[in-house]
Amino acid sequence: MDKQSKGNLGAFLGVYTPTILTILGVIMYLRFGWVVGHLGLYQTLLVVVIANAITLTTTLSFSSMATNMKVGVGGAYFIISRSLGLGVGAAIGVPLFLSQSISVTLYAYGLAESLRIVWPGVPLLPVAVAIILVVSTISLYGARFALKTQIPLLILVAISLVAFTIGALMTTKVGPMIEILPEVNDVGFWVGFAVFFPAVTGVMAGLSLSGDLKNPARAIPLGAIAATVTGFIVYLAVPILLTQAADAYQLQNDSLIWLKIAPLGLFLVLPGLWGAILSSAVGSILGAPRTLQAVARDQVAGQKLRDFISNEGGVRVALVLTTLIALGAVLLGDLNAIAKVVTMFFLTVYGTVNLAAGLETLSGDPSWRPKLRIPWFLNIACGLACVWVMFLISPLASIVAIGVEILLWLGFARREQRATWGDSRRGVYEAMLRWALIRLNNRTMSARNWRPHILVFVDDARRKLDLIRFASWFSQNRGVVTVCELVVGDLLKDEIDIQGRVESTRQLMDDEDLTVFAEVDVVDNILDGIADVAQANGIAGFASNTIVLGWPKDPEMLADFLTTTRRLEKIQKSVVIGKINPQHIFPVRKTKREIHVWWGGLKQNGDLMLLLAYLLTRNPEWRGSELTVLCAASNDFAQANTERYLDTMLKDIRIEADCDVFIKPDDLSISELIQSRSATADAVFLGLAVPESGTEMEYVERLEALVGELPVVFFVKNSCLFVGKLLEAEELEPE
Repeated sequence: MDKQSKGNLGAFLGVYTPTILTILGVIMYLRFGWVVGHLGLYQTLLVVVIANAITLTTTLSFSSMATNMKVGVGGAYFIISRSLGLGVGAAIGVPLFLSQSISVTLYAYGLAESLRIVWPGVPLLPVAVAIILVVSTISLYGARFALKTQIPLLILVAISLVAFTIGALMTTKVGPMIEILPEVNDVGFWVGFAVFFPAVTGVMAGLSLSGDLKNPARAIPLGAIAATVTGFIVYLAVPILLTQAADAYQLQNDSLIWLKIAPLGLFLVLPGLWGAILSSAVGSILGAPRTLQAVARDQVAGQKLRDFISNEGGVRVALVLTTLIALGAVLLGDLNAIAKVVTMFFLTVYGTVNLAAGLETLSGDPSWRPKLRIPWFLNIACGLACVWVMFLISPLASIVAIGVEILLWLGFARREQRATWGDSRRGVYEAMLRWALIRLNNRTMSARNWRPHILVFVDDARRKLDLIRFASWFSQNRGVVTVCELVVGDLLKDEIDIQGRVESTRQLMDDEDLTVFAEVDVVDNILDGIADVAQANGIAGFASNTIVLGWPKDPEMLADFLTTTRRLEKIQKSVVIGKINPQHIFPVRKTKREIHVWWGGLKQNGDLMLLLAYLLTRNPEWRGSELTVLCAASNDFAQANTERYLDTMLKDIRIEADCDVFIKPDDLSISELIQSRSATADAVFLGLAVPESGTEMEYVERLEALVGELPVVFFVKNSCLFVGKLLEAEELEPE
């Protein structure tokens, strides 16, 4: 079971502060001048724009996903694993853990190098090792202290930036105010990009604290986006100030140039540098073990390793492993070499986060209702850009990194995947379909994955086009719609052209531009045929879950439909009975379309009614419709409780709808009330109960009274696996 957030940190302290402290860190102080000195101002600004475009889009991607799920412990790993599955999540989570571990080495080198100002002959490698050990010790006992001291550290960084700005503006130089530094041939653009990019990888620092946030869905987007934009502005200003205050030779050879530019640099800049480095190092060494523990808790590691790491004392075990990796990374060389390694790791994580967000949008799941939406092609483009940049920086390292992740995925998947390719497109499609059905059959169905797979029963598809069209709207290209013509007859005695009827219906659907599958079944009688076909419909666990029936002219047939509904309920098939007046489907109106959902709550039909109404509004023909949930309360107390419940529910499930809860007048019946309140509605959804045996005709009379003169009415009986839970975006459980 996922451990949900139980923290109390808000957007500023929990996300913005650790994120901006990590962004404005060691690279800004010690390596940004080196980049500017070698690439020149214009190319440096281009590096800043490209790097921040990637990180800002990534921030928007994981922020969008954070508004659509309850983010648990694990940060980026949690989001990826809940979108692409635990296998892919683990394959990315392990490199994420490694990148966070190696980041500790990056910051340790930065701090060691900055010590040269007070100890010119400091040996970098031994001091970096000592710093890693000190930070590891602090993380064991001082995590709460580190969080509480973030504000003072942020103030120190701000003071250093102000001092640097004043010093740069006060510097007088011969020549133009902003010197355009030349590019040096021995350092290429992408080498400079690789050195700079780790400076902006801190956008996930706050995300790694997802388990400590009071409201992750609000704190992550607000804090992360604000920090990313702040960092972008700072990184645009710093190279301009550097070119104003120093020449190319100084920038290339003096990593501590900030101390010379700022007045009292030793006292105003150095504390900010050390504070930012320490905060970033502690953040990384706290985030890496949490990522590893999240992977282990999801049961994708070996049993012994999982028990060893995921128990209560496992954080120390994970911390020791993190420390060992950070110490091993010291052998990779100087700060530039470490920065390149971290760049490759983070780019793979960023690319996967963007691809996951894009695929979520493309999947079209009804549960995908984020409060922050960005176009899917922007997600995909940024994900591909990450891969492109990886190969520009180092093709060999990119191949190795991607190859390692593929091997990790294959290892975690624990199964060999093969595809049988035919010699034609149909053979390929059938192989892919078989591959998908086999794996789909092994996946547990949940409310999050529920889609409306609709089976429409008609006697004549051409005469019931309106009903079929609504069924297609309900699916909203998210589910499979099958139109089944029932023909009463005998397969042996009667000459029935089944294939001809199927082709005729297919052609009709194509002409009407409806993505609907056609089926013709010969049955002994209509009622038994509905139940039999509904049971037999589907393949390999992929079957219809919602039955749509038209409103018959004969009341006795409607009573028989209610009896059949009782049978369909036993096999967990929801039923929708629709009465449609064709002339009212596309009325000429001056205002928006109106959709009314009458909420009762007693039979638990409301969730399916609301979901179908929501899906209806997502179609182009109904887009912009006004969705209203109506409820007649018996007294003031019930009215207040119902209003509070509906407001909270609609907010939680992210469906925009108005609530109209009112006290039922004593002089009006429910039928009269619905007729008056929904007289102008273009579609009305009402709950459907299953009457007791022998009372069907009485219930039919009540239904006809409810329909009255309303143009489009749907009676909904929810009998699915998740009755009462369809609108809950429940988290996936570890497999």
